[in-house]
Amino acid sequence: MPDSLYFTLSAVAIVAALITAGFGVAKRLPHIAGLVSLAAVELGLLVLLITSIAMAASSQVSQKVSLAEYFIYLAVALLVPVLAVFWALIERVFWSNYVLAVGAFTVFVMLARMHILWPSN
Repeated sequence: MPDSLYFTLSAVAIVAALITAGFGVAKRLPHIAGLVSLAAVELGLLVLLITSIAMAASSQVSQKVSLAEYFIYLAVALLVPVLAVFWALIERVFWSNYVLAVGAFTVFVMLARMHILWPSN
């Protein structure tokens, strides 16, 4: 995983977590800004998926990388924002903002683990 992509996605995930947690603290219903921020996280993860597949296919991967574990983390990370948004839309109370925040923070933690699994050359 390129370092620039990792740092960009990490920043987007943290900003999304802060935005949605802010709406939770304000006791507002899930707002479109929070949902769009999680959509940005999902879009970034899709870019990461395409980049990772291209790098794995073009032999730009060192022997130390566990591709199976990396792609399992990536698959789960792709599901987290979708499920968090689904939950927030089904149960529209101000607590749903915290579900969105935890979803974004979970993606951040999973990105950190994926960055460890895919070391820079």
